[in-house]
Amino acid sequence: MINKEKTSSTYFFYKSILRKVSFNSVLFEKELNKALSTLSKQEGVRLYRWALTFIKSYPELQANFITAY
Repeated sequence: MINKEKTSSTYFFYKSILRKVSFNSVLFEKELNKALSTLSKQEGVRLYRWALTFIKSYPELQANFITAY
């Protein structure tokens, strides 16, 4: 039996915010940092992995993201 933990609404909120600010790399980085400091460690790692996948579609985010982390 697989034990899946429930994902918080805060995780989905920050994911939504990151999608909305993806037009600006500075805002994206700022909101990601805020999310990572707010979320639990497990959800923070999950969001960070999601962000790595998400920025593949946005070259303007990639340059800033790679240097920041």
